[in-house]
Amino acid sequence: MEDLASQLKQVKTVAIAGHVKPDGDCVGSCLATYNYIATWFPEIEVDLYLEPIPNIFKFLKNTDKICHGCESDKQYDLCIVQDCGDTGRLGKAVKYFDTARRTVCIDHHISNLSFADENYIFPEVSSTSELVFGLLEEEKITKEIAECIYVGIVHDTGVFQYSSTSSKTMGVAGILMDKGIDFSRIVDETYFAKTFGQNKILGQALLNSELYLDGQMIATVITRAEMDRYQVMPRHLEGIVSQMRNTKGVEAAVFLYENEEGSWKLSLRSNGKVNVAEIAVRHGGGGHVRAAGATMEGEAQEVIQAVLEEIQEQLSAWGIC
Repeated sequence: MEDLASQLKQVKTVAIAGHVKPDGDCVGSCLATYNYIATWFPEIEVDLYLEPIPNIFKFLKNTDKICHGCESDKQYDLCIVQDCGDTGRLGKAVKYFDTARRTVCIDHHISNLSFADENYIFPEVSSTSELVFGLLEEEKITKEIAECIYVGIVHDTGVFQYSSTSSKTMGVAGILMDKGIDFSRIVDETYFAKTFGQNKILGQALLNSELYLDGQMIATVITRAEMDRYQVMPRHLEGIVSQMRNTKGVEAAVFLYENEEGSWKLSLRSNGKVNVAEIAVRHGGGGHVRAAGATMEGEAQEVIQAVLEEIQEQLSAWGIC
């Protein structure tokens, strides 16, 4: 795929969708694509389907146009799915993918199954938002589109600190800054700023944490009761596992929080020697080499033990454990 415009030829209706529980890269990349089509192709009817997004992203243009429900049975000429490794992660919006006349996937997850008619997948790129930037004509990236892309890049690079950040990523960020975006406000208000409840639950997660494998792995668990106590929702737990990974001497961080039905959302982070995407895929999830996730059943300590054994196996190959 050379550019997004080529995919829109002879297209009258477009659906855009991202993964369930949308994060910054999912929201940013999907809104960038939506705003590009809405701005430069007004003759095309375009709809964006996402689950409710965090409030911190609602300053982005056209967040009020996002469809949170999938009641309509419309069939689209083109369905563009972004930042999503498989159809199971599309949630209810999968029906628009299944019935679309043509499908495109834009993603950077190494676990992506190349499930669309046309797949634009580059795992080495920092974010799906950076990929979207490369598919748009630079002169048609408005300030509002630039804000969306910048949000996505900032969140999936940890403000340009993760190893996926390249010189090209920094160059793209510079171009977006030149579009007039308030880049410092975006970083402060969408990445660093936390509510009192978020800070409290982070503290609780760190108090609950334990070291394993002679300090090579750190793990913690947050229960529904603890989430209720601090009045936080799953979207408020973003960043906890990354903070755990910062623990000196740790190679892998494991974070579990309890879903409403009693299963566990598993978030994994690595400092380089552990391929957490490989572990997540084994448990029905996916992600990147250094950041991945899945949903698992059972007791919390059983889940930790299962993941621990797989991490230990990988570390043994390095002669560490």
